[in-house]
Amino acid sequence: MGDDRTRFDTGRDLKAYAGSAPVTRESGKSRRVSHRRIKNSRLAATGRHWAFAALTASTGAHDHYNRRRENGDRYYAALRNLNNRMLGQLHHCQTTRQKFNEAIAFTPPKPSPLGAAA
Repeated sequence: MGDDRTRFDTGRDLKAYAGSAPVTRESGKSRRVSHRRIKNSRLAATGRHWAFAALTASTGAHDHYNRRRENGDRYYAALRNLNNRMLGQLHHCQTTRQKFNEAIAFTPPKPSPLGAAA
């Protein structure tokens, strides 16, 4: 990311630069979601290693990965989603100058009130 904290305005910009954000193309009734081909390859490779290492080092990251797998994601999709989330956290920590807090970063999602009513 470099020393310039203002290089990426949002976490979405950083995720797109790293290649972890999906590309959605819609036309009429068709919709196609694919991965980015043009990206910073070094940052993308580092992100994959970072997410993989976080599976064993971070219980929050491991729980997030397991939730994605339980919801039907395959291995690489769940790992890419974890990398995507961690990049968003990195952007937040860097722009707000806060230290990383795993308890805040990986809070489990709250159950939907619609799911409880059904």
